[in-house]
Amino acid sequence: MLYCEDCKIVFEDAKRCPACGTKKIFLPEPDDVCLLCEKEQIWGEVLAEVLGDNGIPHFRKNVNGAGMKLGALYEKELFYVNYGDLDRARELADELFSQNGSDTDGEDEDLE
Repeated sequence: MLYCEDCKIVFEDAKRCPACGTKKIFLPEPDDVCLLCEKEQIWGEVLAEVLGDNGIPHFRKNVNGAGMKLGALYEKELFYVNYGDLDRARELADELFSQNGSDTDGEDEDLE
């Protein structure tokens, strides 16, 4: 796995970050902050509770303007966790939002 500290994403073997194209990529450290996923705010509240209940430190960042036309319930949030917690956080998010292998809200973007 490689890590882009600008985008906060981990990815498989590549010479550049697939999101921003930078060549400044590194092996991730356990405390590197990584992007877990993007969720609508209503689902973000549920995910935050599950992560907290499982002792996974996280923070959220609003995606500005996503809910401007549709209202606050459709505002989007980016979720970040430490690399050391990323696999477990992904498992929890997958369990929470997948139903028979399909996404329950139709809006999850698995950001890897």
